[in-house]
Amino acid sequence: MTAKNVSIETLAVHAAEPRPARDRSVVFPIYQGTVYEIAPDGGVDYLRYSNTPTQTYLHDKLAALEGAEAAVATASGMAAISTALNSVLASGDRIVVAGNIYGGTHALLTEESRRIGWGVDFTDAYDPAAWAAALTPRTKAIYVESITNPLIRVGDLAGIAAFAREHGLTSIIDNTFPTPVLFRPHELGYDLVCHSATKGLNGHSDLTAGVVTGTAERIERVRHYLTLYGGSLDPHTAFLLARGLKTLAIRVRAQGENALALARFLEGHDAIAEVHYPGLEAHPDHARAVELFNGFGSMLAFRPVGGLDAAERLLKSLEIPYAAASLGGVESLVTRPAISSHAKISAEERAAAGITDDLIRFSTGIEAADDLLVDFEQALSD
Repeated sequence: MTAKNVSIETLAVHAAEPRPARDRSVVFPIYQGTVYEIAPDGGVDYLRYSNTPTQTYLHDKLAALEGAEAAVATASGMAAISTALNSVLASGDRIVVAGNIYGGTHALLTEESRRIGWGVDFTDAYDPAAWAAALTPRTKAIYVESITNPLIRVGDLAGIAAFAREHGLTSIIDNTFPTPVLFRPHELGYDLVCHSATKGLNGHSDLTAGVVTGTAERIERVRHYLTLYGGSLDPHTAFLLARGLKTLAIRVRAQGENALALARFLEGHDAIAEVHYPGLEAHPDHARAVELFNGFGSMLAFRPVGGLDAAERLLKSLEIPYAAASLGGVESLVTRPAISSHAKISAEERAAAGITDDLIRFSTGIEAADDLLVDFEQALSD
């Protein structure tokens, strides 16, 4: 079964499932073992090599969902990003970063890169002239997020992919926020697609994992570095992630409907100063999101009237969402990025990026939309 002839809803359930089912079980089993007999051709299956049966089953399902030749799962989203970067960059090489990025990735590319010897050039995700100005003979890759965290912006993703092809760069994109339900970057020509599977792909806030997808050749190189650094995903977590993927499409659709309803409610509320959600016509990237995405996702950000004090009061008054820093789960989560996802970035850098102390990020779950709106109404009236 391939992505070419069925919907992503069907792929999420049936991709990579063996037919006939193993031992007649419609659920793929957990192969918990780490040691396997050497194959007749001399091949060795070993957990750290990410090639045991449950791992391989998960990889095939992930590749089908992203429309890629191959995939490899990792022990976390940062393991996915770091091994993807290691597969492309050597000491002395440079990478162009287009737009604002997740705080953990920013730390890797500013702190750890100095030790490794990578050069990093941060540029505007909307300005091709800036990408060109950053090029050097040692530039090997360009990196972008499909939807930025936490301001929910959508850069010139098609332009970045085309720019990479034109200049012989490896294009790498973090597709965590939209998931392949809403956006499949390989269709634009991106070489490597990364996810924190901890978030929307799993969707139940009960495991940590990452994903990299791409051509078989590129993923084999990623797997090489994953094996060296020991960031492989264990079989039981792989099983849980594969189970979570089966409901991916219906979860993402429900979350997106709730997020749009909430964004429209907040946009019209006198107690809210600004709302960031690409499904709103007033959002600066609305037209681009309509063109690229099959929906607008579960993530929004906003600022209340009254600054930090108002933001803290709102977070304390909301009853349904948990005050927590993750995203993409079935339960709604709310946080201030300045003290969570972007706490490791300096106050000056946050200010330059527009990440104010009173900015609130909301990950919309699958609760009833009406209940979320009632909760916000009472919290904003406190």
